[in-house]
Amino acid sequence: MTRLRWLLAAVVVAGLCLTAFAAYQRITANPGCETAVRCTRVLFLGNSYTSVNDLPDMLARLAWSGGRRMEIAAQAPGGWTLLDQVSSPETARLLTSARWDYVVMQEQSEIPSVESFRQSEMYPAVRRLVTMIRSAGAAPLLFVTWGHRAGWPQNGMPDYVSMQAAIDDGYRAIAAELHVPMAPVGPAWLQVVAQGSSPGLWQDDGSHPNGTGTYLAACVFYAAIFGQSPAGLGWHPWISDGDAYRVQRTAAATALDDRSEWGLP
Repeated sequence: MTRLRWLLAAVVVAGLCLTAFAAYQRITANPGCETAVRCTRVLFLGNSYTSVNDLPDMLARLAWSGGRRMEIAAQAPGGWTLLDQVSSPETARLLTSARWDYVVMQEQSEIPSVESFRQSEMYPAVRRLVTMIRSAGAAPLLFVTWGHRAGWPQNGMPDYVSMQAAIDDGYRAIAAELHVPMAPVGPAWLQVVAQGSSPGLWQDDGSHPNGTGTYLAACVFYAAIFGQSPAGLGWHPWISDGDAYRVQRTAAATALDDRSEWGLP
């Protein structure tokens, strides 16, 4: 009987230790907004470019390493366009589910690069979403994405650089029309690629981001939202110190050296 009591006690202690460890993980990840004096709430509307590697969570963890609290949610099913977001009851519900500071809009990867697709799909959707976002009391923010590693030759973009330029043009035009700021992830991506060294940013499919690509996106959003450089922030769990610092510095330089280029305050 004594041995049984010892075994039960050991199980209870182990359970308490695991519970405490789980709580510690949640706290160190980002404690959120419940007890925060100052907190930033961000809703992401996008697709797999947002959800692969969990960009929203990565941004929250990066922010917490800089002493900033965030509450983040996302509606980002694979393959969705911004027109899908406009017609989604869940998107409408999320927009009024919290007092968001920012709502991020990320279009499908190819649509912004082709003028006919911009006019028929992207721009009508962005106009409608911006109205909905501002009516909910939040600030809209456009997520300028990156081009495919091999470009899109079928539509006149023979390489990554030409596709990136077309994507940038697509976002800039609607941003200027509606006075919406941009998070220049794609332009920062271009700068990393232009450096010609590690780290790589794409997955093997040449489209979706690998972990470092998503980390770059998180760094750009940190700079765009908080107006401060992420350089030196300590959270980069799978990236070397040197690569992380290069990514952080590139994100900061792209977003902050000329904020007016991206409509950032």
